[in-house]
Amino acid sequence: MGGFEYDIGFLGGGQLARMSIQAAQRMGLRCLSIDPSKATPASQIADALVGPLDQLTVLPEVFLKCARVTLENEFIPAGAIEQSQIIAGREDGVGVLPTWVALMHIQDKYAQKLMMKSSGVPSPEAWDTFDLTESPSFPVILKSRFGGYDGKGTRTVRTAEEFDSFRTLMEAWEWYAEQFVPFKRELAVMVYRSETEVGTFPTMETIQTDHVCDLVFPAGVDASEIAIQAVEAVHGYGLFGVELFELEDGSFQVNEIAPRPHNTGHYTLDWGGVSQFEQHVRLVMGWPCEKPEGQETCMANLLGQPGAGDYKAGIRHALEAVPEAHVHWYGKAESRPGRKMGHINVVGSDCVERAKLAREHFYAGWTS
Repeated sequence: MGGFEYDIGFLGGGQLARMSIQAAQRMGLRCLSIDPSKATPASQIADALVGPLDQLTVLPEVFLKCARVTLENEFIPAGAIEQSQIIAGREDGVGVLPTWVALMHIQDKYAQKLMMKSSGVPSPEAWDTFDLTESPSFPVILKSRFGGYDGKGTRTVRTAEEFDSFRTLMEAWEWYAEQFVPFKRELAVMVYRSETEVGTFPTMETIQTDHVCDLVFPAGVDASEIAIQAVEAVHGYGLFGVELFELEDGSFQVNEIAPRPHNTGHYTLDWGGVSQFEQHVRLVMGWPCEKPEGQETCMANLLGQPGAGDYKAGIRHALEAVPEAHVHWYGKAESRPGRKMGHINVVGSDCVERAKLAREHFYAGWTS
């Protein structure tokens, strides 16, 4: 493609890059990833560069070698991507999705909230912790403006005195205050948007345990309209995971946006329709998207466990209990308690209970 060595370069080498690369390889595309670690899920299945994602030592190579470039995570500084494009003579941004400008809007979560508000997208009220025109009502949520995920960089503050006790923390890092939302449940929608197409995957309910996604299954409601509005508010093109709150009155508020494939879309690997990863590849390549349609599916995350042994024993136990389960293992070099190591998808009626059963047996076999 135009003299480039690779069709798609992925900034990051984790499981999201791995599953996107698998989708790309089925269509004959050549892929490259870059990650600070040498042994990554993506490097097991495709060529990889080793180097920091926040510096200009190796990052420009991706833009020199790859016709198209996309994200595996949103923590790469937007400025590093901009400068890498300039060094590689790609300052026009052609073939880079999402753009560094959209990434800049998203990775500063306070700026993201302000853009939601200015565009009329319902989302929790947010305040700069050092420029409060009036004291927020408590409780409030303190959030790191940059880099937080899975509950990291988040504090719940219930009183003014407790708020003051976090002053030292807030002075050391960039934080903002966010309205506490007494939500009914948490939802997620995968949004795809190109210059000519926009649509969503189904609205899913997400169950969180210790701030980490535990289960994902159909929500029975449609939050697609507000999810699309959120992506449009940050001028986003590509694939986006939009996390939302459903309130007791049935209304929705946008929590956060991720400019990439998302944990809550992993169910699409086995639901019978286009997967989020193939849709991601289509968008990056500038190809037409497929309308997402599939069967009712539940995804259960597989997290690292104390005393874990051979994961293949876990797979055998899971399949003995639920033969129709689909186990996806990410190939991470190290298993740590609480780390996302894989997931299980189960399709059809009673999929939630069957997915939970398969995971229970997986853990029993993995740790025995």
